[in-house]
Amino acid sequence: MASYVPAVRSGDLIFTSGQLPMVAGQLLATGKVGAEVDADEAKLLAQRCALNAIAALTTVIDDLDDVEQVVKVVGFVASVPDFTGQPGVINGASELLQAVFGDAGKHARSAVGVPVLPLDSPVEVEIIVRVRS
Repeated sequence: MASYVPAVRSGDLIFTSGQLPMVAGQLLATGKVGAEVDADEAKLLAQRCALNAIAALTTVIDDLDDVEQVVKVVGFVASVPDFTGQPGVINGASELLQAVFGDAGKHARSAVGVPVLPLDSPVEVEIIVRVRS
């Protein structure tokens, strides 16, 4: 879609690009959370974003067992102005990362409400992980 790579490694850190809730090149939903998309659906979309972020990791490492720590998750939620449930939406990503990586999946996080995201996606997630050197 644009001029970037899915993930970049710098030393023992991997930074993923923002991941949308895409499957086979198709966005699973469009619209704003609190209008066209409800919070429960958005939480599932955030989970898909986290899965896509894990897939992005595999573009720079061969083995997910090399992940020592999910350091930070940043989640963006395109939402109507009076929606304040962004943390609950991004819990979809956080819970998935903890299920996949166990204690190493516990992380710092930001959950930010925004007016619009690329392709009118309701959610976008990026992660930073520390890997074995």
